[in-house]
Amino acid sequence: MSTSGCRYLISKTGLIFLLQLVTFFSTSQTIVNAYAKVTSITSGSVLALSNVNITNHTFTVGGLVIVMQMQDDVIGTNTTNVSTFGSLSSIANAGIYQVRTIAAVTPTSGTPTSVTLTSALSGTYNTGTNSSVQMISFRDLGANYTTTANLAAVAWDGNVGGVLAIATTGTLTLNHRLLAEAVGFRGGSYSNNNGGAICTSPSNTIYIANNANLGYKGESIYRNTTNTFNNARGRMLNGGGGGNDHNAGGGGGGNYTSGGQGGNGYNNCTTFPGGGLGGLSLSSNISASRVFMGGGGGGGQQNNSQNSSGGNGGGIILVKAGTIATSTTCGSTIRMSANGANAINGGNDGMGGGGAGGSIVIDASAFSINAACPLTLRANGGDGGDCTDGAAHAGGGGGGQGVVIFSSAQPTTNVTTQTSNGAAGQDNSGGTVSAGAGSGTNGSGIIASSSGPLPIELIEFKATESYDRVLTQWSTATEQNNAMFVVERSTDGIGYSYVASVPGAGNSQNINNYSAYDNNPVGGISYYRLKQIDFDGSYEYSPVVAVDRGEELEVSLTPNPINEGDQIKFTLSEAAQHPVTVEITNLAAAVTSTGTVGSDDQINFTVNNFYPTQGVYIVRVQCGGAVAILRLLVQ
Repeated sequence: MSTSGCRYLISKTGLIFLLQLVTFFSTSQTIVNAYAKVTSITSGSVLALSNVNITNHTFTVGGLVIVMQMQDDVIGTNTTNVSTFGSLSSIANAGIYQVRTIAAVTPTSGTPTSVTLTSALSGTYNTGTNSSVQMISFRDLGANYTTTANLAAVAWDGNVGGVLAIATTGTLTLNHRLLAEAVGFRGGSYSNNNGGAICTSPSNTIYIANNANLGYKGESIYRNTTNTFNNARGRMLNGGGGGNDHNAGGGGGGNYTSGGQGGNGYNNCTTFPGGGLGGLSLSSNISASRVFMGGGGGGGQQNNSQNSSGGNGGGIILVKAGTIATSTTCGSTIRMSANGANAINGGNDGMGGGGAGGSIVIDASAFSINAACPLTLRANGGDGGDCTDGAAHAGGGGGGQGVVIFSSAQPTTNVTTQTSNGAAGQDNSGGTVSAGAGSGTNGSGIIASSSGPLPIELIEFKATESYDRVLTQWSTATEQNNAMFVVERSTDGIGYSYVASVPGAGNSQNINNYSAYDNNPVGGISYYRLKQIDFDGSYEYSPVVAVDRGEELEVSLTPNPINEGDQIKFTLSEAAQHPVTVEITNLAAAVTSTGTVGSDDQINFTVNNFYPTQGVYIVRVQCGGAVAILRLLVQ
């Protein structure tokens, strides 16, 4: 910094934008999200990460992410060998998710180990032993986007995956498919080969066991770490139970509706039916703000190596767009699908249960689907496996249906929406069925006009110097329950103070433009952020932008006001080290006078060629890089 009366301006007025817009160009890449397991959360905003998958996308400053409680410690108190094992007592935070913006990534390059969010998460997310929290990049495809390939989710591996999340602020045109089929909670494995008793002992009363001779339970919203819970017919919450001796089928997974019970066993053993219980229905907890992957089907019980595992549940698709459209040309049947997997058919053993359908959440104000390329949305349960042998063994239970949620009315023009239960598997080639299909009425998992946390509200936020003020401007694409915006300023990027407030639009699906002035800006670099406040008092912060106004020139202007025809007299606080220039502008932005008025070593100088008329003028004085902006009243 110079010690003279004219301090050097380090850089011209600039902006620091922390929002990075990502454009997806690849024609072959179908996985579009980044994933990471959240191992701890500090102060609601600092997330420690592991199991980071940035193969197909990255976590960047200014990027949007979805933080989702995939699993939670919800096993309840019935943890002994009873038929009510796996019954839900409290949902805790399972299925809750929120959208946030990244403020910082550590380290700044390579695989991140932590991120800091611009605003804290609401409520509590649990990262304990029997819980799992995941962070997914909310892929911004730009203002308008047309697919060039199928877009899909990475399969859930017990820590990350299972979710496809994309957004546009304008129109999303689908020429291809959005897929989260069979990438949800994993199906349970079939048992070891074990002959066991044939309908002569009550193996049907074994609900939990650490015994690989019995089918494994399907995966669920509870992260199981207890070996005693691994096997036998008791459900694992929305995961289907495994088949017991002898050759019983696995239960279907559950989501919006419950899964079907697995088949009874060899020769349709109705005395001691050992089929796995179907996974639970979670419908009472499902909303646009809370969704689940489909539960995995339970594995069947085998003794002849002709069994099948349970099918995987469907994953989750989260889509934000102004309009969802199709064109007149499409490369294949257009669909968004989060179906659960069918269990594989087998021979003379018990078969696995079908995976439950997953969840699709669509936040869009309009659909424009061309009749030449109709759209199908589906979250169907998978079918239980069939036994193809001539003698009766046991088919698997059908998976329960998933859910499709619309923020607006359900579209029906050239759009078909399906949430169907998976069928029960057959016990033999003759078509005998002792297993159950997924429960409930087909289509009950379709929910319309339900809003959640998906909208991307802020399109742009910027700040620019405007004579002796700073102008902040921002635009929103959508707003929900938005009471107001508050502009805040900081000189150190840490502590912020109030600048101005502007009422919000409440609820809007249109683009809204806003602005506010900082009438008393400071010299040097200032940081600005936007605080968006909902009607219920909850709030979020925008990315931060910065304005560099340089070092202010210390100068006085006398007299002020002046009379018409008077000379303007300036006094610097210290002797000038550079020529002094002045520009005088009226409020209509017309320059009325400009020129060099002083040289080195001057403190006092005047403007002689200015002949003002009555009014208000902006006077800009510059010495080297230092600037002063003053108002002048002529009377």
